[in-house]
Amino acid sequence: MGDLFNHDYVYTTGVYSVVVIAIIIALAVFEWVTKYSTWDEVKEGNLAVALATGGKVFGVANIFRHSIMANDSVLSMMGWGAFGFALLLFVYFIFEFLTPGFKVDEELTNDNRAVGLLSFIISVSLSFVIGASIH
Repeated sequence: MGDLFNHDYVYTTGVYSVVVIAIIIALAVFEWVTKYSTWDEVKEGNLAVALATGGKVFGVANIFRHSIMANDSVLSMMGWGAFGFALLLFVYFIFEFLTPGFKVDEELTNDNRAVGLLSFIISVSLSFVIGASIH
């Protein structure tokens, strides 16, 4: 049975499953901290919210990508992934703080695509920085 877990397909399936669950948890946390309902906005065709959400998903997945490449154990991968996610969550609050002229959540709700694109780029860009620091 031990050899089964050393098989590449089993390992890939396990890591994939962990990351999918992590993305679901990350989206639930982001849903909790935002002032809008992500899936209602996306259902209504709100591109700004879709961009911001896509950036979050990409960011979390990218952090886990770096974590998988840098760690031998699933537990280490999960630890670094969780830490990276916490940093991405912190970035969300920094973005709101650095834009005192408007409220990011309100602009996203109003389908301000410029804010959505900027949110996407911030999440993706900083996920590369976070990922590069994982070892």
